[in-house]
Amino acid sequence: MAALSERKQHLLKAQHNAELLFQQIEKRGLIMAGKSEKVLNDEVYELAFQMFGIRKYWHKRIVRAGKNTLLPYKENPPDLIIQADDILFFDFGPVFEDWEADFGRTYVLGNDPQKIKLKNDIESAWSEGKKYYDAHSSTLTGAQYYQYISSLAERYGWYFGNIHCGHLIGNFPHERILGDEEHNYLHPNNHIKLSELDVNGNPRDWILEIHFVNKEKTFGGFFEQLLSV
Repeated sequence: MAALSERKQHLLKAQHNAELLFQQIEKRGLIMAGKSEKVLNDEVYELAFQMFGIRKYWHKRIVRAGKNTLLPYKENPPDLIIQADDILFFDFGPVFEDWEADFGRTYVLGNDPQKIKLKNDIESAWSEGKKYYDAHSSTLTGAQYYQYISSLAERYGWYFGNIHCGHLIGNFPHERILGDEEHNYLHPNNHIKLSELDVNGNPRDWILEIHFVNKEKTFGGFFEQLLSV
């Protein structure tokens, strides 16, 4: 196997740091009933500063519980209190030494079998999506990949919860440099091959997001991390 490029090594290191942060969130028992989304969000922000000295995030930090887990990134719902039998997810984009991470995980409080199934299914679907990307990335367009990922939701018994299933990631601030256009997303209107270089002639690296919601549309789950590394 060829050695990873310096760029991919930076992206992997940023993701590894995000993984360490999330491990500490669990280890320290920060996720608990009776706490608001905002309070938990602020606690994680302070924990990241303690661990890595970072205050910089390339996108808004998201903690969503209950019915707010139905909503995609762009929404800004009212702050909710985490309940005893709840489901919640994080979507954090910390910047480590000017390299972006984008990391999303779902947690279930209590023993609701459908919520636990959803959490397990989004992780399995992400792995399936990764294998499909690795096998077809040289010819795959964003639109083709979105269609495949969204079809997984139905196969697992859920709805897909967003208008895209991922986006570019890179050196901060990639979004300001490359823009918010659909061809920078794993979007049904992106007909450019994912393997093509960006407008500056640089390799493009992708994040895969899995956002499934239940058929009754009462809760959802989210899982994201590096796809192309």
